[in-house]
Amino acid sequence: MLDYQGLVKDVCAELLTALQAVDARAVDALRQAINEAPRVFVAGKGRSGLQLRAFAMRIMHMGLTVFVVDDVTTPALQADDLLLLGSGSGGTASLVQYAARAKALKARLALITATPASPIGQQADIVVHIPAASPKVASAVTSIQPMANVFEQSLLVLLDILTIQMMRERNLTSEQMFTRHANLE
Repeated sequence: MLDYQGLVKDVCAELLTALQAVDARAVDALRQAINEAPRVFVAGKGRSGLQLRAFAMRIMHMGLTVFVVDDVTTPALQADDLLLLGSGSGGTASLVQYAARAKALKARLALITATPASPIGQQADIVVHIPAASPKVASAVTSIQPMANVFEQSLLVLLDILTIQMMRERNLTSEQMFTRHANLE
């Protein structure tokens, strides 16, 4: 279908299928790890990295201490910190290196991926699997969308749902979170 409304229906159906297949227990384990971590570090490359940056902003609005890996103001990762990676393939070379370094430093490692048996997935303490098509990995999952769109979109929505869960857990409102919103705009 080339019409807008038809594509809306098809794209939303793909997202619904992917997100409903995610193991809620893995999401709960990730939420618990975030809550227990003294500091959270996030990383991803390309569009996945943008979704992790968006999540970092939201958990900062909650009052958590969070850093985006590769920013010039990011401090050293330490034992008991959490490194959260988003990678459809789970094999992006730089992220594999980050994962290995995090494990060597005794930090916790979490991965959200379309490929749980990936090099990062094998090292991770927590793996959240989003079954979605990826151009880097053979999969039975197909999509009308280009490249890894379903994974990247599902990643953002999953992290937004996680944000809502954490807000409810902390009894936070949007208004309370807005007090930490950037004001040098």
